[in-house]
Amino acid sequence: MSLYPELIASVLYQATGSNEIIEPVYFYIGIVFGLQGIYVTALFVTSWLMSGTWLAGMLTVAWFIINRVDTTRIEYSIPLRENWALPYFACQIAALTGYLKSNLNTYGERFCYLLMSASTYTFMMMWEYSHYLLFLQAISLFLLDSFSLEQSDKVHEVYKIYIFSLFLGYLLQFENSALLVSPLLSLVVALMLAKCLQLNVKKGTFIAKIMKVINFYLVCILTVILNIIMKMFVPHKENGHMLKFLEVKFGLNMTKNFTMNWLLCQESLQAPSQDFFLRLTQSSLLPFYILVLIICFLSMMQVIFRRINGKSLKETITLEDGRIGGRPEIIYHVIHTILLGSLAMVIEGLKYLWTPYVCMLAAFGVCSPELWMTLFKWLRLRTVHPVLLALILSMAVPTIIGLSLWKEFFPRLMTELMELQEFYDPDTVELMTWIKRQAPVAAVFAGSPQLMGAIKLCTGWMVTSLPLYNDDDLLKRNENIYQIYSKRSAEDIYKILTSYKANYLIVEDAICNEVGTMRGCRVKDLLDIANGHVVCEEGDKLTYSKYGRFCHEVKINYSPYVNYFTRVYWNRSYFVYKINTVISFQS
Repeated sequence: MSLYPELIASVLYQATGSNEIIEPVYFYIGIVFGLQGIYVTALFVTSWLMSGTWLAGMLTVAWFIINRVDTTRIEYSIPLRENWALPYFACQIAALTGYLKSNLNTYGERFCYLLMSASTYTFMMMWEYSHYLLFLQAISLFLLDSFSLEQSDKVHEVYKIYIFSLFLGYLLQFENSALLVSPLLSLVVALMLAKCLQLNVKKGTFIAKIMKVINFYLVCILTVILNIIMKMFVPHKENGHMLKFLEVKFGLNMTKNFTMNWLLCQESLQAPSQDFFLRLTQSSLLPFYILVLIICFLSMMQVIFRRINGKSLKETITLEDGRIGGRPEIIYHVIHTILLGSLAMVIEGLKYLWTPYVCMLAAFGVCSPELWMTLFKWLRLRTVHPVLLALILSMAVPTIIGLSLWKEFFPRLMTELMELQEFYDPDTVELMTWIKRQAPVAAVFAGSPQLMGAIKLCTGWMVTSLPLYNDDDLLKRNENIYQIYSKRSAEDIYKILTSYKANYLIVEDAICNEVGTMRGCRVKDLLDIANGHVVCEEGDKLTYSKYGRFCHEVKINYSPYVNYFTRVYWNRSYFVYKINTVISFQS
């Protein structure tokens, strides 16, 4: 997990003298919210660059704010790495959009290149999963280059930025081996090698077409081989649990493993619900996005087939041509949004990457005269001058959409801003107060990762686990601590907790007596399956446990539980037990 965001925030806090003006937590929140402003501004600029009108930017921002439940998690999870990283990725996409434009002057091209370089590197430093997102972007650029859609030299300049950012990130992240074995590095190196081996053949000929196909397969094979070789020679722990999760997610494997099944039960890792699509449709975003995507995709395919067949196309595209799919930046965005959308259809948590893209692309389309002109050219419109109608619609449609959004959603936004919400969880507040007043400073607490994260944040006391799911060792540790809700003996639980040097155990009644969630996804159900205490499939062997569920038995205060654990605090939701250092076996 990258801690550079907190390091940068602390340096700014001291350097600006803010420590005499504002508390650290509010300074931190202010920086994160400021980055979200940069995020939205970058989307505004990208949509403006693609359409040529600021109306597209305004509509992008309006859709982003209205659909903020699906575009960002900033409202309820401020410190997330993605809230620090995605604004820089949005800036990188804006710079890349300008860089790919055909009619860009030298100074504009140089500015876009420098901005793209800086934002790519910063994005990679802020988020441990950034190289996966850049890998999807690299695939989009590879496909753009494969279709001979111009800008080949510019695409390879972007590849150089990837390599520079990866190696610089590797050094400044204390030799992070995950970057060396990342698919991004393997793909970019394969593309560079394929570029060196590529022969100069006249475009449009049969040999050129064959060479393109060979080059495509060569890159794919080289990428796989290089990635395997890197993983053989570079020691790494490259998110092995992610590959196992994807195997189980797509039905390629079955498992009783607690961690895998627990991850599968998380709402953010399941397929999007119908409510998600309903919300996007109610704000008119999804219908217009589908319309824009279909027109751009069909126009793109039309241009590709013409190039494959060797037909010459004008280098400079005018409005009268009605050929929006011939612009390199449009093709890149179409491919990229399809890739992101495909992932979002499988894992709901990835909608926060795709939905902002949807806002930007839909706004660009309805405000672009070229898109309407492309549609009219297909329809062979004769009654009205198509160019004039395209210009009128590119202004009238976004205006009508904006007015309807204002009428329907502006009063709701104002009402939400007027609401003063208050945190109310007296049991948790009482627990935190007791820890601060009664617990020894050197105490180490054990419990569910979510509660441990809250204790660490609110009190500063040491904990055995944290709600982080990107490390195999942490996931194994969380699984072991969760055994307090399984049918294990007091001695087994005691050995597990003391192995992590825990002094106090906190049992949550909400987990121990969990009834609300779907059966099979409760923590205690998953533990029973993993421990073999229930039969989940025909032919499985049932392991009978002679012990009751630990979280229930320890509350009764009888031997042997009282020999290992002494209750020191409780309320309606939490039971705190001191883990005895000297065990007394009294009946």
